[in-house]
Amino acid sequence: MESCVRNSGVMETTEPSLTRYFVPMLLLQMIAPSSEHFTVTGLQGPILAPFGGIVELSCQLSPPQNAEHMEIRWFRDRYTQPVYLYNNGKDLHVETISRYVERTELRKEAIREGKVTLRIHNVSVDDHGEYHCFFKDGDFDEEAITDVKVTATSLGIQILVHPPNTKGLLVECSTGGWFPQPQMEWRDSRGEIILPTSISHSQDTHKLFNMKMTLLLKQSSHKNVTCCLRNPVTGQEERTSIVLSEPQEKGSRARSSVCSRVCTKDCLPITGSTDCSRRMRNPIVVGLIIIVLTLSVITSLIVYLHHKSRVPASDPHFQLDTMWLEDITVILCVLTVFITMIISFIYFKFRGILEYRIQASNISSGTLDKSTVEEEACMATLQNSET
Repeated sequence: MESCVRNSGVMETTEPSLTRYFVPMLLLQMIAPSSEHFTVTGLQGPILAPFGGIVELSCQLSPPQNAEHMEIRWFRDRYTQPVYLYNNGKDLHVETISRYVERTELRKEAIREGKVTLRIHNVSVDDHGEYHCFFKDGDFDEEAITDVKVTATSLGIQILVHPPNTKGLLVECSTGGWFPQPQMEWRDSRGEIILPTSISHSQDTHKLFNMKMTLLLKQSSHKNVTCCLRNPVTGQEERTSIVLSEPQEKGSRARSSVCSRVCTKDCLPITGSTDCSRRMRNPIVVGLIIIVLTLSVITSLIVYLHHKSRVPASDPHFQLDTMWLEDITVILCVLTVFITMIISFIYFKFRGILEYRIQASNISSGTLDKSTVEEEACMATLQNSET
């Protein structure tokens, strides 16, 4: 009887110890699969991608682990249309969007630590938006989203001053090659905003924005105005100023207003009214100079023919020589008219082309500022409108 009691006592003490042993084992088995799970972290904040440049998008597994055997998929708004697809050690270009095949690559130097980088070449406006970095291991998957903002800022801003009329002086600011659409405004010398007369925009074949803004200046309204543009994503600003020499009035003052100084970026002044008066060559004066030079040459030739050794009057050929001299004089006078017309036509026809080439060569050699060329174009426009 005593042994039976002892045996039953042993059995009673053994059951609780087995329970304490198996319960932790079951908990460990339940927790063990979860250690293979992971999260995906991407780049924080919007990533700026310069138009025509390169952008790199990275994502990382946490905790770090080997991802060579996993499926790694980069896609935009549709899972079935990947930008890049990698699966079990292979790059699957067949399934990717065609416009990304030649422009993308997956950097896998750190793939054993769970990090990959998508590199996109020749960034276009269509690359703007969200990108999903998707990892899949068996039945488990996770993703991270990165926002890409494509930016483009033009460095070329042109201000065109139209000939003044009864309403005032119309100033036009135009530029192209922006993305996204920039903020555009006029400012006066104190930095205060001037309401524009009109603002318009269009997009080119690359979906970049072309902007145009006009301002009608009344008499004595502003002596200088600045065309300002700002990229809303990067905050980068570009500006061009035009400094009017005098308030807009009638006659010659209107001309001096159009003949102004153009400033770009740092607004370095260029010689204003002195250079303008020098460059405003009167076509009538040029024509008179051509006529005088031609007449001088022909007259000198006629005088030379009259005073050179002549046939004596007693010579039987004297009359013939006199007739020949008269004919030559008439021919030279007619040639004077034709030569003057031809020289004048050639000069006024090709003057603009020659001056443009000279100025272009000066710009390339650094001896002439680009704004001076723009000022010359402004003056040529005014002279053509007056003639």
